[in-house]
Amino acid sequence: MKRILTALLLLAALAIAQPAHAQARLQIRGADVSSLAKSEALGGVYRDTRGRRGDALRILSQAGLNYLRLKVWVNPADGYNTKTQVLAIAKRAKAQGMKLLVDFHYSDSWADPGKQVKPAAWESLTFEQLRQAVYDHTYDVLDALRRQGTTADMVQVGNEINGGLLWPDGSNANWANTARLLGAGYDAVKRVSGATKVVLHLANGGDNGLYRWWFDNAASQGIRYDVIGLSYYPYWHGTLEAFQANINDVATRYGKPVVVVETAYPFTTADDDGWANIIVAAEPYPGYQATPQGQSALLAKVADIVRQVPNGLGLGLFTWEATWTGVKGNGWDPADPSSGNGWENQALFDYADRALPAMSVLGHL
Repeated sequence: MKRILTALLLLAALAIAQPAHAQARLQIRGADVSSLAKSEALGGVYRDTRGRRGDALRILSQAGLNYLRLKVWVNPADGYNTKTQVLAIAKRAKAQGMKLLVDFHYSDSWADPGKQVKPAAWESLTFEQLRQAVYDHTYDVLDALRRQGTTADMVQVGNEINGGLLWPDGSNANWANTARLLGAGYDAVKRVSGATKVVLHLANGGDNGLYRWWFDNAASQGIRYDVIGLSYYPYWHGTLEAFQANINDVATRYGKPVVVVETAYPFTTADDDGWANIIVAAEPYPGYQATPQGQSALLAKVADIVRQVPNGLGLGLFTWEATWTGVKGNGWDPADPSSGNGWENQALFDYADRALPAMSVLGHL
């Protein structure tokens, strides 16, 4: 009976999520799985829709996802999200036929619009030494991937760099410095592989003023990149209509492909790890409840907006931290093993560790 109910739930989600117009599948149907290595080390389990335990990457791949995103920290307190884990996960991903986006934070912990903290080992460097450190670190990770036969397909030079990177030196209060640091990362990527696409990533995907200001300045500084990356969380970053207007505008204005490198939505309001969830509303975005069906429908709507970007410039999307389930010890703070993650209600696996309907919905968009 449980299997029948699961199948019916998946069919219902697919019906809700189906775009009004059938079009080709998105080039990128991706998931960020940066937390996976630590989850597995601490006993995390992943199951398919029938409850069969398996490799999380294989479950994602069999559902139709074709791209993984992995972040890189420099010297994190817990030793995870480093070159070691990226190499190991990349090998497994490529074995499943999946492509790889590497996300450099250039920090020992989270880098985002509110903080771009230098790695401790880089704090006392001069600006020229800092620029060289960006180049060397980027090259080191990517060359190791190339040498093991798992060359990165896309690379983010910085994460949510609304205000620049490596503050204060790379703050875009001084755009010339921002440009030089981003240029060092770009050069390292292209030296390893000219075919690897460089992504510049901002948050606040519904804020067109921010994107025009940022990428107009980037153009004036001669900053080089191949793809514009956006974070869009509908409960934080404006309406779906504002997001659509922005992503259409930046793609056409700058003539670059666009990809949503972070998005997510909850499938429940319940907690699984004793650490308060970040999103707890029963309907975080109007018309989309925090249920498996609501998660599927909202993510499918974001995907459909990307599909409709003019001139075929919408590449696809990544759900953020799809495998960050409520595993004890795998919390948000790498320096505090007692922290929880607050995100498990937005993963693509439920509290019984089973793949949610949204996974197959995304895999077939």
